[in-house]
Amino acid sequence: MPVKFKLTVEKARERVAKFCQKIADSNLNLSTWGNISCYLPDEEQVVITPSGMSYKELRPNMQVVVDMKGEVLEGELKPSSELKVHLAIYTHRSDVRAVVHTHSAYASALAVSGIPIPPILEDMAALIGGEVSVAEYAMAGSEQLAENTIKALGDKNAVLLANHGVVGVGRNLEEAFDVCMMVERCAQIYILARLAGDPKILCPEDVSALREFYLYKYGQR
Repeated sequence: MPVKFKLTVEKARERVAKFCQKIADSNLNLSTWGNISCYLPDEEQVVITPSGMSYKELRPNMQVVVDMKGEVLEGELKPSSELKVHLAIYTHRSDVRAVVHTHSAYASALAVSGIPIPPILEDMAALIGGEVSVAEYAMAGSEQLAENTIKALGDKNAVLLANHGVVGVGRNLEEAFDVCMMVERCAQIYILARLAGDPKILCPEDVSALREFYLYKYGQR
């Protein structure tokens, strides 16, 4: 059985910085928009990207460490303006250890239109767990946006924020990043499918089976 290494604050800052570079190379965001965080449950601390900084410039020591009340514990920069959303997700979802927020084009187009993404692909059902709903609009950085995000997210791994963008969550940063990539891919496919004809949606039973397989049997365990 492989040894599981505890994620320290220092290592979490390194990993968040690594995914800042992945985001910069992914075309999921423009300029400084979007944010990334990682939760350390033993310490009840969150490592999150600073506000208004270019992803290509962010280094491990620039990531901000906060407690679950949002108080800064380490770091010279201000934490992301969407800190309330990240903290709300960690508070309400015990299975989540990472949050990635992006402004990708196709997903944002559906968010602007108020159109959820139904489970149209098997890999979407497996990774996200079903439909990607649209959270009601609220101003960025507000408590109301945090509440709306939690309500629309439910037990899924992704949510669209009306007139804003995407939030993807996961058991680690790799999974949360993959969720955001999956949402953008599915948004593009769904828009094209609607133009081509009548998209066929996976039934709830198949979605549930695909999700269970992914969580407990998929990959090298």
